[in-house]
Amino acid sequence: MEAADLTGFDLSEAIWKKSSLSGGSGGNCVEVAGNLPGAVAVRDSKNPAGPVLVLASSGWHIFLDAVKSGHFN
Repeated sequence: MEAADLTGFDLSEAIWKKSSLSGGSGGNCVEVAGNLPGAVAVRDSKNPAGPVLVLASSGWHIFLDAVKSGHFN
């Protein structure tokens, strides 16, 4: 996997989505913006003005595959 420099990535066009499984109880929820070219951004839904983790799209897909396969159970 090739590393990408995502420092200072422009998030002005980010469309944030929260999982429908997160519920409305104010628990541990994240929002994901997957509409960015070559990147996926993740943030805490309770703190939308806070820090954002930006990953290369390929890294995000590797992470999702690992979650789906039960790697983190």
